[in-house]
Amino acid sequence: MIRLAAQSDIPHLVLLINSAYRGEASKKGWTTEANLVSGDIRTDIKQMEELMKTPGTVFLVYENEAGALEGSVFLHKKEDKLYLGMLSVLPEIQAKGIGKKLMTSAEAYARQEHCGSIYMRVISARLELIAWYEKQGYKNTGQTEPFENNKYGAANRPLEFIIMEKMI
Repeated sequence: MIRLAAQSDIPHLVLLINSAYRGEASKKGWTTEANLVSGDIRTDIKQMEELMKTPGTVFLVYENEAGALEGSVFLHKKEDKLYLGMLSVLPEIQAKGIGKKLMTSAEAYARQEHCGSIYMRVISARLELIAWYEKQGYKNTGQTEPFENNKYGAANRPLEFIIMEKMI
């Protein structure tokens, strides 16, 4: 089941997102950034609380039959576009369709919010991930942004983001 996240979900979201992107646990899946960015955390409770309070922001979560969170995605409406970030699925169950279900729900949310497109930032070195998003209909816009080191990790080599977008 996919639903909107609540404040009470924050601790579970932090664990889920960190396990999908960083540290040893993330290496069980194909979405890891562990080989590109140092550190074991991608987000923390404080950042998640701030994001959830931001106007126009929601997190969609995927729950299994037992009510455990297995996936999530961050969505932020900016004018007539929807920013999508932190698409996360537990590493041990990736490639089972949960990410696609979250993407489909994000697109439905974008239409509901009268957004003309969804866009995202993807680390340019993540070729498998870029290819996966292209299969979902996203295109490289040709725009880039620098990857800036922060409290959540430093790049192990020069990195940049590409901007991908899909018209809805």
